[in-house]
Amino acid sequence: MENIFETKNLCKYYGKFKALDGVDMSIPKGSIYGFVGKNGAGKTTTIRALLNITKCDAGSIKLLGLDHIQNEYKIKEHIAAVFDEIPFHEGFNAIQVGRMFRGLYSGWDEKKYSEYLDRFSLPRKKKIAKFSKGMKMKLQISAALSHGARLLVMDEATTGLDPVVRNEILDIFREYLQDEENSILMSSHITSDLDKIADCVTFIDKGKILLTGY
Repeated sequence: MENIFETKNLCKYYGKFKALDGVDMSIPKGSIYGFVGKNGAGKTTTIRALLNITKCDAGSIKLLGLDHIQNEYKIKEHIAAVFDEIPFHEGFNAIQVGRMFRGLYSGWDEKKYSEYLDRFSLPRKKKIAKFSKGMKMKLQISAALSHGARLLVMDEATTGLDPVVRNEILDIFREYLQDEENSILMSSHITSDLDKIADCVTFIDKGKILLTGY
C-alpha cells in the first residue's frame, strides 16, 4: 500500500537531550494514524519536523512521495494542520480567515468553507476572541478541509473539548476519509477517540517509537 507520509531514522537533539531518536513511521494512504505519548515524548517535535518548522539533525521525511524540504511548497498545497491553540489572529472573524486562506491555497473552495461554517453554526462576523474553545477548533477544521488537503495533521486538537464536540469532529473525519486518497495523522492524549477511528496507533516515549499496533 502506498504511504502518504514516512520518516526514516529521524533524529533531533537539543544538546545532549534526544527529542527524537531514530524515529521510523509510515502512514498508508486512506488511513487514520494515531500518535500517542505523554507530554515531551516527541509527538509535537515529529509533527513540527513534518511541517518543516523544526529542522532535524538526521534522517529523512517524505510526504506524498516527495522530499519534505526540496518540495516544501508543493507539498504544503496538499496538507493541512490543526493545533490545540488556534493560529489565527483573534481580531479576525470567519470571513477574514476565509480571505486569508483564499490567498494561500490555489485549491481553496469558498463554497465548501461556507458549508462547514453553516454545519458548525459558526458566526461569520463575530471576532474569534469571543469564540469558545470548541468553536475555535471547528473554525480551524473548516479552513483545513476547504482546500483539497490530502493529509490532515492534528496535534492534540481535541484536548479540552467536551465529548459532544469531539464526536461531531470525529464524524467529520470519517466523511473526509471516504475519499481514499485522504489520510489523517492524529496526535492525542485521548485514547478513547483513537479507539473509535484509528486504523493504526503508534506509541512514542523519550523520542523513541516503542510500539505500533494495527
